[in-house]
Amino acid sequence: MALIRLDVVGSGPREIPISYVLNGGYAGRDTAQVQHHVDELAELGVPAPTTIPTLYPLSATQATQAGSTQVQHGRTSGEAEWALIVGDGPDDLLVTAACDHTDRDLEVHSVAWSKQAGPDVLGDVAWRLSDVEDALDGFSLRAWVTHDGAETLIQDGSPSQLLPPRYWADRLDEAGLLRPGTVVMSGTIPMVPGVDQFADGWRVELADGEGNVSRVAYEVEMLPAAWE
Repeated sequence: MALIRLDVVGSGPREIPISYVLNGGYAGRDTAQVQHHVDELAELGVPAPTTIPTLYPLSATQATQAGSTQVQHGRTSGEAEWALIVGDGPDDLLVTAACDHTDRDLEVHSVAWSKQAGPDVLGDVAWRLSDVEDALDGFSLRAWVTHDGAETLIQDGSPSQLLPPRYWADRLDEAGLLRPGTVVMSGTIPMVPGVDQFADGWRVELADGEGNVSRVAYEVEMLPAAWE
C-alpha cells in the first residue's frame, strides 16, 4: 500500500495510505472535443470507449511520488492531470497535481492495460476541495517534458477544461466507492502540437495563482532489452 505525503494548503503536512486508484479518461467538459479526440485515437488504432467519460480501476500500487519510473521501451509518456484523494471519508477530499504515465504501444490493444503499465505520480502539495471548489477552474495546469537536458512546455491549460472533482465524487459516492484512500485521476488536457511526448522526464504543476503550487517531477529510465 502506497503512503502519500502531502503539504495541505492552510493545514500543513499529512500522510494518507492509498487503497484504491481510479483513472478517469475522455473527461473533457466539451463533449464535441472529446468525441473528436476519440475519433483521432481510433485512426491510430486505439479502441474507442463504450461510454464517455471512462473510469479505469488500477492497482493501488500504481500511486507514487517517486522521482523516477522505469519503462520497457521508448513509447511511454505522461499526462498532466489533477487527482482527487479521499482522506478519512467522503467529506475529507483533497486535490493535488498528478501525472498519468501511459504505455502508448499497449494503448492500441487496451487503454486499461496501458494505464496499468505505468505509475500515477502524485504531487507534493494539496488543497482541501471544500476550500477551492469554486476557484479551481482558475488554477493553471501545465506540463513540461525534458529531452537531452532541455525542457519544453507540452501542456498548458486549466482544470476548467476537465470534468470537476465534484462530478467524480458524486459518481463514486453513488457507486459506494468514495472510500478512504481512494485516488481519482482527472483525465488530461490537450498536448501542444509538434512536441515530442516520448521524453526523458516529465514535470507537472497545478497552481492556484496565489503562490501555492503542487508539483510532480520524475525521470524516465529505459530498462535493458530482454534476454531472449
